[in-house]
Amino acid sequence: MRLVQARRSPALSNPATSPDTVWSSIAHWLRSASIADAVDRRNAPAMQLLLMFYGTALPANWAWHLSSRPIPPGWAIVLLLDFTTAALALLCVGLIRRGHFRPAITLFLGALLFSLALAFHKLGAQAQLIDQTAVILCLVIAGVVLGRRALWTVFALLLAVFALGFATDAQNTAKGAQWIGNALRNAPSLVISYLIITAILDRAVTALRESLEESNARGHELQQEMVRREQAQNQLIHAQKMEASGRLASGVAHDFNNILGVIKGFAAQRHRALDLADPGARSAALDSALEGVDEAAERGTAITRKLLGFSRTDRLRIETFDVRAAIDELQPMLRQLFPATVRLVLPVDDGALPVRLDRSEFELMILNIAANARDAMPDGGHFTVSAHAHDAMVEITLRDSGLGMTSQVSERIFEPFFSTKPSAAGTGLGLSIVHDLVNALGGDIRVASTPGQGTTFTLLLPRADGAEAASH
Repeated sequence: MRLVQARRSPALSNPATSPDTVWSSIAHWLRSASIADAVDRRNAPAMQLLLMFYGTALPANWAWHLSSRPIPPGWAIVLLLDFTTAALALLCVGLIRRGHFRPAITLFLGALLFSLALAFHKLGAQAQLIDQTAVILCLVIAGVVLGRRALWTVFALLLAVFALGFATDAQNTAKGAQWIGNALRNAPSLVISYLIITAILDRAVTALRESLEESNARGHELQQEMVRREQAQNQLIHAQKMEASGRLASGVAHDFNNILGVIKGFAAQRHRALDLADPGARSAALDSALEGVDEAAERGTAITRKLLGFSRTDRLRIETFDVRAAIDELQPMLRQLFPATVRLVLPVDDGALPVRLDRSEFELMILNIAANARDAMPDGGHFTVSAHAHDAMVEITLRDSGLGMTSQVSERIFEPFFSTKPSAAGTGLGLSIVHDLVNALGGDIRVASTPGQGTTFTLLLPRADGAEAASH
């Protein structure tokens, strides 16, 4: 028994030639016309397909008819008009591809109306009204694509075309008077029928365009609302930075006062230097004093730069940095935030923990939680910060030995404006801001607290991958 192995056709096995892929490529090509108006851009694919069908179907239809029978007497003009209209339809496709959508549709409608006018004039209305596809097509394209004004203009022009056809029929009929009487009886019903069709198209198109305008207006209002909310969020974050800066002000003033004392001490050395008899010793003493003043001034500048940089309102500066190093650099500000009765324990450097976010926002999160810990330890205690890797996240734990919270309070601490402090002691927005910032980064924040045993906040931030961290 022979086994015959079936071989797939390359066209069937190649996914690039599947019907779905081919249709997707055609649809993409139809939508790629560079048209500015949004409505016209949506209508362009269907109109291109219609024009291409019109440009190929008319010649094909005539070729099929002429293959079995000759041209009927008097229909040569119809043949010429159909081929001319087909050529113009294909030309209009090229105009649409170049972005001239409305001129292309107007040209095609003009060609259809001119063709109808000549056909009705040459052959009469009775011969043309058997197939009213072109008449209906003119009304639909004018109303749906070009709008109300074009719709009623085309309707008026079609009435003129019908009049030409009726006049031709009257001239070609032996019993002209009797035929004119019949035409006068039939013409009103024809006009009323197309008037009803035009009115229905008018109302339907108007309703669609009004709905589209309302939808666009709502979309614009939604975008404006999103911008306003983003601005409000940025202002709120800045307000929190300023509040945290205010809490730090006393500690910074203390540090700065110490630096001023050092500068005054070095400045006082000039008197002793001037009393030295040896010019070389006098110059060395003055240089030493000035060097000390310069060093103390640099420290003061660093303190003010840190505070001003923290409270800035610039755009976010996304960067990759090490969490442990950032907390270590934040140490002076944390020490000034807590009184001397609170022992501060910070993480030991044990490998980099890279994250990617705005560094000032990170500092805001740490300082907001630290400020709440300080208020929870009025009689002193300890505040511990630790950081380590946890799967694809960086876990930062901030633990205090303060008063703690009940479960009811813990469930609401991230609500905006919720606070257990007096109204003058806080806004109730600090932890809400921390919660929003962490969630916006794709992280998580958790809290565990027991009354009388302190509180632990756990921040989970996405860890920057190795390649990304190395590039920064």
